[in-house]
Amino acid sequence: MQTSLKLPHGTLNFPVFLPDATRGVVRGVSAFDLETLGTQALVMNTFHLMLKPGASTVGALGGLHHMSGWQGPIITDSGGFQAYSLIRENPKQGSINNRGLIFRQPGSKRKYQLTPEKTIQLQLGFGADVVICLDDCTHVDEDADTQAEAVDRTIAWAKRCRSEFDRLVDERGLEADQIPCLFAVVQGGGEKDQRKRCADALLEIGFDGYGYGGWPLDEDYNLLEEMVGYVRELIPPQYPLHALGIGHPENVVATAQMGYQMFDSALPTRDARRGRLYTFTGPDGLTGDWFRFLYIYDDEHIRADLPVSEFCDCETCQRYSRGYLNHLFKLNDHLFHRLTTIHNLRFMRLLEERMRAAYG
Repeated sequence: MQTSLKLPHGTLNFPVFLPDATRGVVRGVSAFDLETLGTQALVMNTFHLMLKPGASTVGALGGLHHMSGWQGPIITDSGGFQAYSLIRENPKQGSINNRGLIFRQPGSKRKYQLTPEKTIQLQLGFGADVVICLDDCTHVDEDADTQAEAVDRTIAWAKRCRSEFDRLVDERGLEADQIPCLFAVVQGGGEKDQRKRCADALLEIGFDGYGYGGWPLDEDYNLLEEMVGYVRELIPPQYPLHALGIGHPENVVATAQMGYQMFDSALPTRDARRGRLYTFTGPDGLTGDWFRFLYIYDDEHIRADLPVSEFCDCETCQRYSRGYLNHLFKLNDHLFHRLTTIHNLRFMRLLEERMRAAYG
């Protein structure tokens, strides 16, 4: 199984958690903060960036790396999931057809079109290190006919993405160490036969890595372990597999045990801003009751002159008490968001090391 991935802006050592910098920023922290934490790479979103600040502005600011100040690898999601969410929640906002997606930004009359070719052009223009193909996302509970149609589109769009990617790489005369990786996404919802059909077709087209497509949780927010595990079985171990949207610590560990190497989610940073902090219960290991949540806004922390975690070496734990963070939360001060985000992201970085030790 692959243990690392060499990219134009650095090498990812697996397993790796990728914080979501959806609109070009991890809310509340700087690129310097992220470097200090040991963050390996970020995920940014094509859908949101094409809307704001817009592709021309990103280009004028030197691409995503220069614009954001982050010099490590950047993975850009295609935007398919976000467009899917917008359209499925409100069909008046747009439509999906074999050509691509047409949608309106909420509150605007302007129409946007996102085709397989367009998403590749945008991601290469942004300077991404990993480019992800446009896919037709579905909910796991949708019927078999809907899943089959989505798989048909996902395969057809992947072929078009592969063709456009190769054309642009050739046109730009990129050297081998300048070429980003191209990932495709396995769709099929809860239908194993459709997941297999999709995976087989994508493997035949040929990509550098693959991702688990679709919402990975059930209605009770439990990991869809059987289907997530099945997709790992479908993809040969020499290819990296990205557990898209998985960020709960327990789910990250569960998917790492299955053989997934890459994970991303806004959950750790969103939890941090809301006062739910992640803590290890011991100095090492991932067995038993190995972690728990600490709700820093609880009154029990008002006078607690203790760090968030004795097993964390982040700035927050080394310099500030639970009582002070409780105070900042009640003030609704911006410093609270920075310090708690730093802590949760450092937790995820330390979790990478524990998984590496446990699973190789």
